[in-house]
Amino acid sequence: MDSVIASAAPTPAAEIAPSLAPAMPAESPLEMHAQKLFRFDPSKERRKFARKPRAPWLSRLVTFGGGLALTVWGGHEMYRVIDVGGITFLKWVLLVLFVANFSWIALSFAAGVVGFLHLLFSRPKPPALPEKLATRTAVVMPIYNESPSRVFGALQAIYEDAEATGLGSAFDWFFLSDTTDPDTWVAEERALIGLRGRLGPQARIYYRHRAKNTERKAGNIADFVSHWGGAYNQMVVLDADSLMTGHAIVSLAAAMEADPDAGIIQTLPLIINRNTLFARVQQFAARIYGPIIADGLSCWMGRDGNYWGHNAIIRTAAFAAHCGLPQLKGKPPFGGHILSHDFVEAALMRRAGYTVYMLPSLPGSYEESPPSLIDVAARDRRWCQGNLQHISILPAKGLVLATRQHFATGIMAYIASPLWLAQLLVGILLVLQASYIRPEYFSKDFTLFPTWPRFDAERSLQLFIVTMAVLLAPKLFGLIVALFDGPTRRGAGGAIRLVLSTLFEVLMSALLAPIMMLVHAGHVLHILFGFDTGWEPQRRDDGSVPFKSIMRRHRDHVILGFISLIAALLISPSLAAWMSPTIAGLILAILLSWGTGLKSVGLAFRRLGLLTTPEEREPPPIAVRANALSETLAAEGQDHFDALRVLRDDPELCALHQAYLPSASHRARGEITPERALAIAKLGEARSIDDAAAWIQRKERMALLQDRALLALLSRLPAGEPRAAG
Repeated sequence: MDSVIASAAPTPAAEIAPSLAPAMPAESPLEMHAQKLFRFDPSKERRKFARKPRAPWLSRLVTFGGGLALTVWGGHEMYRVIDVGGITFLKWVLLVLFVANFSWIALSFAAGVVGFLHLLFSRPKPPALPEKLATRTAVVMPIYNESPSRVFGALQAIYEDAEATGLGSAFDWFFLSDTTDPDTWVAEERALIGLRGRLGPQARIYYRHRAKNTERKAGNIADFVSHWGGAYNQMVVLDADSLMTGHAIVSLAAAMEADPDAGIIQTLPLIINRNTLFARVQQFAARIYGPIIADGLSCWMGRDGNYWGHNAIIRTAAFAAHCGLPQLKGKPPFGGHILSHDFVEAALMRRAGYTVYMLPSLPGSYEESPPSLIDVAARDRRWCQGNLQHISILPAKGLVLATRQHFATGIMAYIASPLWLAQLLVGILLVLQASYIRPEYFSKDFTLFPTWPRFDAERSLQLFIVTMAVLLAPKLFGLIVALFDGPTRRGAGGAIRLVLSTLFEVLMSALLAPIMMLVHAGHVLHILFGFDTGWEPQRRDDGSVPFKSIMRRHRDHVILGFISLIAALLISPSLAAWMSPTIAGLILAILLSWGTGLKSVGLAFRRLGLLTTPEEREPPPIAVRANALSETLAAEGQDHFDALRVLRDDPELCALHQAYLPSASHRARGEITPERALAIAKLGEARSIDDAAAWIQRKERMALLQDRALLALLSRLPAGEPRAAG
């Protein structure tokens, strides 16, 4: 068999298609080494600013000073609530948990105030299109088992829009594939050939597939920078669901050219193209409240900003020199490679002396969101693990204070759920103690007065009202700004529909919040017990989740909701009333998850004019173009087919696939993996392509597709009826 393989020499790429552009341009390497998190000498390693940025002290004073003052007030009021007849251990626990949770919403409220005032009275204008660009920019789209029709249609729309600005010659375009599905891999190559054919030879569109997707997306980007980054001053990083107008991409390139201190410039992506009710609620909330939150964040962080991993531009040489990610000590989930890499890359870029900031007023940046509650839960599980890894990075040496705040905020986004759950449980225990457990009126220590297990009910109600007001205020700020902004108000269906949509979104958020509390608390516990989350591709379509899967995922939530209801009624009717929003959300978890994940329900709301956004009523031309291209490509049926059959039946495609493979093998000489050995054995046994297609499994197919000699054997198999294995 080895002699047969050795004789199956591949045809040189130059003889296959001399007129075909190579899959990738000539390499232009940049050295990219892993950074030391706890060894940093600012005098030697920090770059000096060309123009030292001024810290936005007023915004920070309002945000953090206001959040602290509100937290102190809330903590004092809670102390007064429980300080009736003395404070027990459980009351102290309740106070600590309340302060931790209240500080989280108080900080968000204060940042919302800053964003609200800034947008209301000093809304920045979008930048004008530059006349020329002096440097070259790579636009990179990492993809991982995505539908080729979607991503190739989207990039074609972005490319065409950039060309329409007259400055398209400054950009090269890259698909960076980490795809592990063999059929999708070959479909990507067919899509590349089709895209190049449609756009012509002048289109500088390239494609690279990694044999091993080590370190996932961060490793994918690092691999590109290490091999080709030297040819580009900066790179725009997209996600597989990203859309950016030519104006936005050109403006980002111009902004980085004009600011030699900039290391990363982030945009604010708006959510578009959503149809299920759950996704439409997210889309509406992001459009109406998102600008308030993002503008407040942009105001206080100034040039000490954060990076969200996509729809941003990065200075390539600085990224290579300072943003190589180290391996964390220990095993996953807390050790190993860093999952939430974007926060860490921003931290290292800022530590090195480059600025990181956001342009929230730059239009033309879009993304999509998961279509259902279950899809969000699956995505958040990975994000939760990545953010909890930041606990070990938080004390790293040389980080600016704002960077540490970004890490703390990301960690708290998931820790808040178990803290909230603990606060609810302690509150229930206190009520249970007061109702059923005989109190110790006189402690062992001598006192003149007994210790009564009581609360200040009136002050408790006032504090609850204030807490709800602080929690909902950013939504109110967003509604006010939208009502005063004509295009936004009309795009949401007018003032009445805008208000009704906001009220419905608040209701849905209240019902979904306890479900997400338990989901996130489960994620945190899962990770604390040492379970790794893995990395599954995201579901991006609007198809509904099977009802059985929904029942299996949420049945524990429903059971817990009924138990909470019965227990609360037995303890005290007032407790049941106080917990009613939480109980209702849990009891209705299955129906909420199922109903909000249906496309038909979301479209019904659209017909009523509710939860609409300006981008939905008047879709951006680039989104219309991308959707049309994706539908056309999907209709051609090339997203789903058997890779082995198509390579066997299409010699030209097989030759191109071999030409696109790296010149050097990724495996060491003499290294025979189990998958390759099985592929060799099954090819040797197969009497036809039908046999091979039936017998060779997914991992074996990947080994076959990466081996020119095995591909040559595949191409020699005749067509015929399959015979049974063994």
